[in-house]
Amino acid sequence: MQIGVIGLGRMGGNIVRRLTRAGHSCVVYDANPAPGAALAKEGAVAAASVPALVAALKEGPRAVWVMLPAGKITEETIAELGSLMKAGDVIIDGGNTNFKDDVRRARELRPKGIHYLDIGTSGGVWGLARGYCLMIGGDGEVVKRLDPIFSALAPGLGTIERTEGREKLDPRAEHGYIHAGPVGAGHFVKMIHNGIEYGMMQAFAEGFDIMKHRASEKLPADERYDLNLADIAEVWRRGSVVTSWLLDLTSSALAKDGALEHFSGSVEDSGEGRWTIEAAIEEAVPADVLAASLFVRFRSRQDHTFAEKILSAMRLGFGGHVEAPKK
Repeated sequence: MQIGVIGLGRMGGNIVRRLTRAGHSCVVYDANPAPGAALAKEGAVAAASVPALVAALKEGPRAVWVMLPAGKITEETIAELGSLMKAGDVIIDGGNTNFKDDVRRARELRPKGIHYLDIGTSGGVWGLARGYCLMIGGDGEVVKRLDPIFSALAPGLGTIERTEGREKLDPRAEHGYIHAGPVGAGHFVKMIHNGIEYGMMQAFAEGFDIMKHRASEKLPADERYDLNLADIAEVWRRGSVVTSWLLDLTSSALAKDGALEHFSGSVEDSGEGRWTIEAAIEEAVPADVLAASLFVRFRSRQDHTFAEKILSAMRLGFGGHVEAPKK
């Protein structure tokens, strides 16, 4: 299939590469021409502007995937696409947009007959090799039509043990992508995914911080332990119930630098954690752990601990997020 991709950063560029390697045709654009030129050497067609990208899409109905930071740049790009595309065409937002913005955009595009899909995209900088977990919101028929794109981006069955009892359920979930529901549902599910991610990361961070401080001179001498955190992280990867990709990343970071000296401990948040707490408030659902993990990130920008260095190491590992430099 042919598809346009706007935004060729850490994830957008690799989305194009994965699609191209699967035999799909990609027309690409980024405000910085360098990544487009690089992708052109790998089989994509680089456009010089958004209108040029839309004009280069010859297979109808056309589809354009926007992979830009949430906010003004995404709003402006989707508005521009809305003025250029025709009835039956599809605009996809694969960034970390607030689901309420998706609902509004779809409503604004509907009179023109332009379809809108929101896709929560998880996989970070590892997506090219591992595939992307996709949570898709929008019209089911449009999702079905673009299935070749989604199946190419998704991880597939891989080596993960299959879940007993899923034989009669939607097979797409086992392959790493789902149609979550109508417009907004994809980003809503991804938002909750990221909120949970905050809590899981915080649990690891606090646990390793407690172990690091077990050698403190404030403790009785016979209760002090100088623990090898790199070895502990590694052994937990081997058969323990807390085995996870986040633990893999933690183990890798500690193996390289046990004290994590290169991390300041100032931890940013990209918005989804905040939106998750807002949704919990709207629904009157208690979210103690998720709220606490978000507030820790706020506090980390004023007072840093080893736990926050663990968080920074995980964020760098899965998403390439570089925190504020150590001062």
